[in-house]
Parts: sequence; structure tokens; C-alpha cells
Amino acid sequence: MDELSIKIKIADREYPMKVKRNEEERVRAAGKVINEKLKSYREQFGLDDKQDLLAMTAFDSVVEKMAAEESDNGVDQSVVDKINHLNQLVSQAIL
Repeated sequence: MDELSIKIKIADREYPMKVKRNEEERVRAAGKVINEKLKSYREQFGLDDKQDLLAMTAFDSVVEKMAAEESDNGVDQSVVDKINHLNQLVSQAIL
């Protein structure tokens, strides 16, 4: 397999993991985003408790993911509607 052993530091703690070579950049970027969110919450709310900061970061990430999925579903439905409309136009043109 084409895997790498890497360490990702999140909230001052290192996590060893194995990742596919083509996913390394994404995994490292995800770790960076998490740490940036932790820092932002720490500064914004004056919190130092890592569990609270991690919980807020996890919650924020899930909310963002759900919003993106809802947006994707809306786009998907729009594409389906347009394809159906085109199919109707083609069917009418053939007749």
C-alpha cells in the first residue's frame, strides 16, 4: 500500500496516523483548520479549557458540513429539474 506514517498536532497533542499518500495534504490541512478554529474560539471567548474548545470546534464543523450538504442537495435538485425540462423539450421537438 501507498501509506505514510505522519503525526498531526491538535490542541498541543500529537496524534500518529497512517494516511494514503494522496490524502496527506488534505489531512494536514484539516489539522491546521482545527487548530485555527481552536485559536479563534480561545481568543473570541477567552476559554482555555481544551475540551470546551474541541467541542465547540466539532460542533461548528458539523454545522458547516450540514449546510454544505443542504446546499449540494439544492444544486443537485436544480440540475435534475433542468435535465427533466430539457428532456421534455427534446421529446416535444421529436414529435
